[in-house]
Amino acid sequence: MTDDACRADVWLWRARFFKTRSMAARYVEEGRVRLTRSGQEHRLDKPARTVKVGDQLVFALGGRLIAVTVEAMGERRGPAPEARALYSSLDAD
Repeated sequence: MTDDACRADVWLWRARFFKTRSMAARYVEEGRVRLTRSGQEHRLDKPARTVKVGDQLVFALGGRLIAVTVEAMGERRGPAPEARALYSSLDAD
């Protein structure tokens, strides 16, 4: 894997949306994550699908709709401030 791409399940886990990588993988396998890249939207179907910087992800989690833009890949699952640096919210808060 290159520095500008990462598996979807790994990125969701590093960004702290899921407690474990296997939970993130199961969520992606269920087709519950939508990816928009270069104006084309599709549903992720395999955890090994890659996400890249600039991609937009939309998914429902805990009764909330989460829409984010991928800003970085990250090297590890770090503390919350480090995880928040991996994405920016698309929500109009």
